[in-house]
Amino acid sequence: MEEQQGQSRPASARCYRHPDRETGISCTRCDRPICPECMIQASVGFQCPECVRGGSGTGHAPGASRPRTLAGGAVTADPRLVTKVLLGINVAVFVAVLAVGDRLVEALAMVGYAYDPDPAVFDWIGVADGEWYRMLTSAFLHQEVWHIGFNMLALWWLGPQLEAALGRWRYLALYLLSALGGSTLTYLVAAQNQLSLGASGAIFGLFGATAVLMRRMRYDMRPILVLLAINLVITFTFSGIAWEAHIGGLVTGAVVAYAMVHAPRNRRALVQYGTCAAMFLVMAVVCVVRTVGLLG
Repeated sequence: MEEQQGQSRPASARCYRHPDRETGISCTRCDRPICPECMIQASVGFQCPECVRGGSGTGHAPGASRPRTLAGGAVTADPRLVTKVLLGINVAVFVAVLAVGDRLVEALAMVGYAYDPDPAVFDWIGVADGEWYRMLTSAFLHQEVWHIGFNMLALWWLGPQLEAALGRWRYLALYLLSALGGSTLTYLVAAQNQLSLGASGAIFGLFGATAVLMRRMRYDMRPILVLLAINLVITFTFSGIAWEAHIGGLVTGAVVAYAMVHAPRNRRALVQYGTCAAMFLVMAVVCVVRTVGLLG
């Protein structure tokens, strides 16, 4: 039987600390509606920050258990820190690309197996040649202003809510695994001499995770589903878009997020860490098999 995770409220209820956010969960002490950013896991259900600090006026002492997020992560003062760091890294690499030029793109972009584009080298490059780092570095690489602009806007819109609900380390694992998931599918099915770059795989992972989280919180899912549908239409309509990275990231993000927010409390760490490890192992096996096929 699934344990109770706070009081249920109508979908139209709004967080008492963030009136612009609808929620279906309320504090188990004061019964006020709370959003994912305000939810602090206690021994039973979720509580609001004021009740945890003992400031609700109910006369109860703060909960004995350490405040936790929905997924069991530690509650932090700044639930946007990892999102800010990720955004900063993407912008810093973009500035470096503007300064250095195509050489940096050729060195860090996702490519499976191809001749070095430098005519003076005539050597093989790519993941199959041992440059495994490309699977991750490519996810922080952008060439066009519109490309990094759209991706960073989506990161800033989706990231903080997920970081608040999952906790910093779980959120970071979700982001990086989604990026790797996008690169893995690209390596598996895309042309091996095709350069692929951008944070889109990781961003689509955040889309999938947000849909899972909203379903878990009983939010109205229509906004995220409509936005996801629009992005998928763009993915398969316009040329020059690596749909493999988008789909790989989307599936990876949804699977990892489902394990994180639905893991039973008594086996939470095992389910969450086990799922992350299993996803990483699957991607590693796919890449090894693909490499053997290319070099064999």
